[in-house]
Amino acid sequence: MTKILLLSDTHGYIDNDILKYVKQADEVWHAGDIGTLKITDTIKALKPLKGVYGNIDDAQVRVEFPEHNRFMCESVDVWITHIGGYPEAYNTRVRETIKENPPKLFICGHSHILKVMPDKKLNLIHMNPGAVGKHGFHKTRTMLRFTIDGNKIDNLEVIEFNKR
Repeated sequence: MTKILLLSDTHGYIDNDILKYVKQADEVWHAGDIGTLKITDTIKALKPLKGVYGNIDDAQVRVEFPEHNRFMCESVDVWITHIGGYPEAYNTRVRETIKENPPKLFICGHSHILKVMPDKKLNLIHMNPGAVGKHGFHKTRTMLRFTIDGNKIDNLEVIEFNKR
């Protein structure tokens, strides 16, 4: 079993409240708009990190992280990208590929809106952890944590922080 912490849209912000959850995870996944490599370096000093760059990220972040990150976690095919859309409204950047070769778990950020929903047509789960940084229109900072055990995605929890 692998304990995952999923976050997005840090926009250069990290604090001890976030790091407390980083320390509890086996892996941390970042769905873009990192803001600065200081954020990912801080996380990587504690736990393995997988991530993607977002639309606000500079050239340094884009050298270290790809636009799309597709990998296996245990027996789950995972695809992370920053701007991905939602079931029935996928972004044009991913629409054809996701229809032709859907992952089991599709993750994106960008909207600052926490959503977890199934795509019954493509037989996948879509996750957006919302935004955990302090920049943006969101009122509540959020992250997700869950486990992957073989091919099961389970124990999903929403982590909310005080209003920004």
